[in-house]
Amino acid sequence: MTRPDPRQTAALSAALSGAVDLSALKARAEATRSGARSPGGAPAAAPGQANNAEGGGSDSPFIVDVTEADFQAAVVDRSMQVPVIVNLWAEWSEPSKQLSPALERLAAAGQGTFILARVDVDANPRIGQVFGVQSVPTVVAIAAGQPVDAFSGVQPEAQLAQWISQLTTALRDKLPGIAAAEAAAPGGAPVEAPPEDPRIVEAEEALERGDYAEAEAAYQRILAAEPANEDAKAALVQVRFLARAESVDPTSIAKADAAPDDVDAQLAAADAQVVAQDVEAAFKRLIETVRRSAGPDRDRVRSHLVELFELFPVGDERVLAARRALANALY
Repeated sequence: MTRPDPRQTAALSAALSGAVDLSALKARAEATRSGARSPGGAPAAAPGQANNAEGGGSDSPFIVDVTEADFQAAVVDRSMQVPVIVNLWAEWSEPSKQLSPALERLAAAGQGTFILARVDVDANPRIGQVFGVQSVPTVVAIAAGQPVDAFSGVQPEAQLAQWISQLTTALRDKLPGIAAAEAAAPGGAPVEAPPEDPRIVEAEEALERGDYAEAEAAYQRILAAEPANEDAKAALVQVRFLARAESVDPTSIAKADAAPDDVDAQLAAADAQVVAQDVEAAFKRLIETVRRSAGPDRDRVRSHLVELFELFPVGDERVLAARRALANALY
């Protein structure tokens, strides 16, 4: 399935590999519901009911604010009928404020073909931990109780609409609520996704086969025709990193630590640390190498680090901090 942006954080790989245990939140919810009334006697929100005090209000029945207490009912249980798109956001995150309104408009327009579940990760840290969230916003699609796709960062609304359309199309025969919602919606027919760019399809098919050389060549052909194609640029960086990551030497970090002046060793170790999700350590390693280097070696390290930055969404706090540190190291 095509994701909205090829810049995927390594943390999401756990969700997509089935390693996320959503049932871990169920016991937490049951414990919370055992004390469902506050000291003043006010009843707790019903499972799945929209809690619009945080994250902006919405009158749409297809948009819900979810907490640790009602995650099982509002997300896991509902995902047995239609996809539930979980928007993990934070009040302090400007990218979250950019992404959320677009998702909400699409959820309202979707008329129940999917549910948008908003999760404030500061108020519900356990949910963020379960998904291994390292930056916000992070969006995870849940179907039949399991994560099926995910991305991080802000995406154009048109691209989000295409992703959601592809998601519901792929799941229509598996989740009965999608077709029911489409039949009940005005017009009674699903909205078809715009046709995919066959050049992108070619590149993605090569990537799915593990043919990184062909995927790289396909994206380069796109850029030869459209030098300003940002999606192809970002995908090309991702493909090149995946090719390197497949041959990462697990001993490369120790080798680099023993040879701080070996530039090749530092580059290999940084890749290994990103693969291991130790992103900040990888950035720090290369910034320190920039400080110690000069001439062509310094340029190589700087270029490698900037390429690693491109693996992550715009606004990732780790990237922003590392860019500032790199500027200090260079100037």
